Amino acid sequence: MDEAYIDLLTLQDSIQEGLEDLFPDRLWVKAEVSSIQVKSNGHCYMDLCQSGAGGVVAKAKAVIWRSRYTLLSRMFKEAAGGDIQVGMSILVRVQVSYSALYGLTLTIDDIDPDVTLGEQERIRRETIAKLQEEGLMEKQGELKLPPLPYSLAVISAPDAAGFGDFRRHLLENEYGFAFSVDLFPATMQGNQAPESISDALEEVQTASKQYDAVLILRGGGSNFDLQCFDDYGLCFNIANCPLPVFTAIGHDKDYHVADMVAYSFVKTPTALADEFIGCYMAEDERIESYMSRLRLAFNSKLQAMASKVDMLVERISAADPRSVLSRGYTLVTDSGGVVLKSAGKLKAGDRVKIMFADGTLDAVITD
Repeated sequence: MDEAYIDLLTLQDSIQEGLEDLFPDRLWVKAEVSSIQVKSNGHCYMDLCQSGAGGVVAKAKAVIWRSRYTLLSRMFKEAAGGDIQVGMSILVRVQVSYSALYGLTLTIDDIDPDVTLGEQERIRRETIAKLQEEGLMEKQGELKLPPLPYSLAVISAPDAAGFGDFRRHLLENEYGFAFSVDLFPATMQGNQAPESISDALEEVQTASKQYDAVLILRGGGSNFDLQCFDDYGLCFNIANCPLPVFTAIGHDKDYHVADMVAYSFVKTPTALADEFIGCYMAEDERIESYMSRLRLAFNSKLQAMASKVDMLVERISAADPRSVLSRGYTLVTDSGGVVLKSAGKLKAGDRVKIMFADGTLDAVITD
């Protein structure tokens, strides 16, 4: 061929020399983690990317050698509360290198966890501001929970310890209160969680069974495990759910946007079980109060009636002729038994009866 050309290795060597001249020193790079894998030999390999309006606009491979990974991972976890995960925005110090066999590689020797935390907080604030602008922060609060919520739809991972704790605590309550609990499985952490939980919410709303409330349960985790609960799409769907939504994500220090838009939130799944048991206890106490008031009113009525009967008995007793006769009086009747109230109607020869308290005498009028 007459055209000039170079072989692939020469091209790769030229790229390597150009990159080394362009980036002789380490530099700080901000990117998202699209994949991460720690090998058995202790080296950590990552894929970094940057997203734009149309999707991913840049990719690069990165590595943290074992000699640095142990230190950096421990430092990051202590500062950020969790391990480096897919989807995180990170700021790392890298040495740019190029290999004829492996292409461009960024060797990481330092990481700034404050940038990752700041990015998470920025997303959280943006979500809150957008929901406030749309008037959705208080929408769940306008719903009414039945006094005795019985049918409960639970969104959780099937094997989550938090769901198991909730179920045992609720269904095995010492009072014997009965509940119906149906599980709608969902992914509860990571990039897939917001969409998975939102899909479960939709399933609850379209189910043939009518539910009194929706419960979103998770048994705790690091800040980064729980950052999915600051996702705008998920929080939007919670706010617009026509059923009261309760969250028990299991965090101790702070609460997420999902908690803010929910009908109510508590720290742990077992605490949420106590909330529903408490509804029945309150109703039970209310009924007992009514029963006490009824018993008191019934007893008062009986006492009033008994007093009235006693008064009537006294009046009847006072009017009883035998009571009069017992005081020394007598009662006189004619031969037909008619009480005689005057002596003027009698004449000599008439027969009368004279009644005493202890007996009756027959008598004849002589004068």
